[in-house]
Amino acid sequence: MITHDVVVVGGGPVGVHAAALFAQLGLDVAVWERRTDEPQLSRAIGVHPPSLDALAAVGAAEELVESAVRIRRGVARSAGRTLGTVDFDRRPGARWPFVAAVPQHRTEAVLRARLEALAPGALRRGVSLTGLVEEGERVVLTGEGPSGPVELAARFVVAADGSRSGVRDLLHVDAPVRRYRDRFVMGDFADETSDGADAVVNVERDGVVESFPLPGGVRRFVVSLPEGGPTGPDVDEVADLVRRRTGLRVDAASSTMLSAFSVQRRLAARTAVGRVLLIGDAAHEISPIGGQGMNLGWLDAVAWAPVLSRALRTAGGRRHDPGAFGAVEASRRRAALRAARQAELNMALGRPAGPAALAVRRAGLTVALRSPASRLLADTYAMRFA
Repeated sequence: MITHDVVVVGGGPVGVHAAALFAQLGLDVAVWERRTDEPQLSRAIGVHPPSLDALAAVGAAEELVESAVRIRRGVARSAGRTLGTVDFDRRPGARWPFVAAVPQHRTEAVLRARLEALAPGALRRGVSLTGLVEEGERVVLTGEGPSGPVELAARFVVAADGSRSGVRDLLHVDAPVRRYRDRFVMGDFADETSDGADAVVNVERDGVVESFPLPGGVRRFVVSLPEGGPTGPDVDEVADLVRRRTGLRVDAASSTMLSAFSVQRRLAARTAVGRVLLIGDAAHEISPIGGQGMNLGWLDAVAWAPVLSRALRTAGGRRHDPGAFGAVEASRRRAALRAARQAELNMALGRPAGPAALAVRRAGLTVALRSPASRLLADTYAMRFA
């Protein structure tokens, strides 16, 4: 049986990036991905500056940035009035003084191409994991592939298989779920605003409306849904919500994507179990509001890659010191908790509010965004502390 240095379970953006990092370090890597098709939806769109550094480590950042909209400023509005701005390009000498906005399918395509260049044939599609057993110096994985059962072994396994992680289940790792009452819908429409490359957050009485530019003259709208309202509104209902809250006219016929979602938080009790690591949503699922989930996964991979490389240089990876993994595990958990709390604050600021609460919210945002604290907010929203 072939024994790889690392097997990554999950071939989405986090798993493929992790595999490319390992290959860049000279490790023998394989990736199992159960899906056979390549995703075409825009889904996650924001790539933050630390993540651009992470993508640059595998030679993917420049190509991605070339096709992205560079968001250098976020604008907060309410009732048609600008409360303040957050500028991402005020940090002197920053390599990436912006958030890159690009559809997820484009990000995945760039990463897959880099992995193929670094480790040809490493990504194996249509393979579903069915079993995982640690056997002393290695982990044996079994699965079902397009042609039947498959089996291989690895010194270490990295699980990037999402919030419903099969690896996490096989390891019996507890990951309690906290569900929120908030519901949102996101949709991509022709950009008929005058906001250009700005991200905009409208804090309104009936709930938040966020919008972000995308390549090709498209704008992503994220709208909080009213309690008791439709759980899966159609494009006309979404366009009407945007118009009533912000005054913007959105062409419903131009919609290329629409998806409603609820919000939950899930943190795995452990993310390093023997020779198996959990990263990305398998380790921590947080609210998509703020766009940090995919970015956190990339930063997980960056944190773990040198640790695995050192472990594999020690007796060829046959020896494993669990204690050496503890500091990284604790650090990544703290980062996930920070991101989860920030997402919770974002949701709280965007909930419907009565006249008094809305006035306080507007005043607080105005003061914060027009004071020196705005630089701290810019660094926080750009994930420079993640």
